Amino acid sequence: MAPRDDRTVLGTWPTPLEAAPRLAAAIGLGPGDLLVKRDDLVGLAGGGNKVRKLERTLGAALAQGARTVVTSGAPQSNHARLTAAAGARLGLDVVLVLEGSPPAAPGGNLLLDALLGARIVWAGDVGPGELAARVEAEAEDLRAGDGAGGGVAVVPFGGSSVLGARGYVDAGAELLEQVPDLDVVVVAVGSGGTMAGLVHALGAHRVLGVDTGAVDDPEQRVRAFAAGLAAQDGTPAPGALRLRRDEVGAGYGVLTARVRQALTLVARTEGIVLDPVYTGRAAAGLLAAVEQGEIRPGRRTVLLHSGGLPGLFGHPDAATLTG
Repeated sequence: MAPRDDRTVLGTWPTPLEAAPRLAAAIGLGPGDLLVKRDDLVGLAGGGNKVRKLERTLGAALAQGARTVVTSGAPQSNHARLTAAAGARLGLDVVLVLEGSPPAAPGGNLLLDALLGARIVWAGDVGPGELAARVEAEAEDLRAGDGAGGGVAVVPFGGSSVLGARGYVDAGAELLEQVPDLDVVVVAVGSGGTMAGLVHALGAHRVLGVDTGAVDDPEQRVRAFAAGLAAQDGTPAPGALRLRRDEVGAGYGVLTARVRQALTLVARTEGIVLDPVYTGRAAAGLLAAVEQGEIRPGRRTVLLHSGGLPGLFGHPDAATLTG
């Protein structure tokens, strides 16, 4: 049985699809082969792929009477920023439990988190399990206290869950309407929900994920979310996933030479700005896939721009991109 749909609309849909002929020519594709799906242009606080997920997760939270939401992320988390923005729009209090310690001068997403009115709790140098436990502890404290203002809901790390992944089932349907002859969509893989939704909508053979190093087990996460969607809809489990893991470099958040090249090339051929952590790695994976013959001329390829621009301004290596 399909799940109850308590979606609340937070973005402007469908998002644009733009041709990228100069980038295509620069990397060895035909002028009509490459397009960019602009999920950065959704109209909420800098945009990005998390908006589609939050429409489902916060819609469910509101239906259950939530007045406060608690979620987690890295210091420059796009999901945290967009949860804060969605909370402001929906009249929800937002608590962000972030890894690490407060910087001397907040920038990028952190500046926007504060501007949007979220309360930030710094968890220190913790791993994924400890971070999740801190989120649950914050939620329990709010439920027990007098200042919760109603129910408290926890939104998972990255907004990724089977429910959140439904947002990218929608995106897959949009893509098929916009590009009926779609061969492959290239997408950054963080917490896994975006790729999972696309796999469910398009089939695993038409989705090429590029690991960003955000989690230790991206393939297992994508497969679990996609299997959950299939079980709900009574469809077959996904086939073999296409997941590149060669763009992580020294780790999540570390700018690599290949990502630097991709960021510069996309900016200087199409005037499109990517970020160093997610979309930059997706673009680097696209370049590598063309170089190695995994993506070939004459087939319609889409690069998903999943947002992240504010994070560029909070990245420690951002200034090095101007050379």
